[in-house]
Amino acid sequence: MIRIEPSWDFYRTFLTVLQQGSLSAAARELGLTQPTIGRHIDALETSIGFQLFIRSPQGLIPTEAATDLRPHAEQLASNAAALLRAASGQGGGVRGTVRISASEVIGIEVLPPILSALSDQHPDLIIELSLSDAVENLLHQEADIAVRMVEPEQDALITRRIGGIPLGLHAHRRYLDKHGIPEKLEDLLDHRTIGFDRESAFVRAIRKRVPLIELMRPSFRADSNLAQLAAIRAGFGIGVCQVALAKRDPEIVRLFKTEFTLPLETFVVMHENLKTTPRCRVTFDALVEGLLAYLGK
Repeated sequence: MIRIEPSWDFYRTFLTVLQQGSLSAAARELGLTQPTIGRHIDALETSIGFQLFIRSPQGLIPTEAATDLRPHAEQLASNAAALLRAASGQGGGVRGTVRISASEVIGIEVLPPILSALSDQHPDLIIELSLSDAVENLLHQEADIAVRMVEPEQDALITRRIGGIPLGLHAHRRYLDKHGIPEKLEDLLDHRTIGFDRESAFVRAIRKRVPLIELMRPSFRADSNLAQLAAIRAGFGIGVCQVALAKRDPEIVRLFKTEFTLPLETFVVMHENLKTTPRCRVTFDALVEGLLAYLGK
């Protein structure tokens, strides 16, 4: 039984130690001294009655109790961040912080001009952009708004379908000048190709659409779509990228336009509790409008 309610700072310290793997690294991350971090952990262990870390030459090893507590600490951190974002929007008008979750490619290649125009219209708006191909949980308030490439299944979410962003096979003209232009899909087996280093629903969808890809052995593998796009631009080989992004560079050539096309379904999603919050409402609408324009709708 916990006799003394631990300080919220202790949970933040606990989570940071878990994430960083040592007291010293956690101290640097939080801007505290290492002894202070140690005292926080000792106080939390005393309060809950369990040891949280085992000290070893390799660093701190989380105990089973620490592993069990981690998702609760992460939820506390998400709630605290959401509270601060909500507080930042008080005072009337469109102001405060909005956290947006998006994939690397969308966040770096597509959203910046949309968000820049939004900031011009609402200068008191602060935008946080979380870039990850992992899906952040809106219900747990890890983000306010998300641009997703998979349709949400949870209730209590407002979802706007943008449509399918076309994907195609592309190569830089520099690569094609050196290695020739494949005339049929089977010719890809004799070319350097760019692919993923792990299985995913997206990869399985491509293989279903173009069974030949199952036989291809990529010369460059990466789990980052952004890294694959960079490899295409560098002339490494033939890979898949968004058609609209490839059109920005006249030196990138689309191959097999009729034989290979894959729509990447895209959605803008927000928790329904935020629909009347000015900072989130205008951001949601701006993302929808900007992404529709990106698709030419």
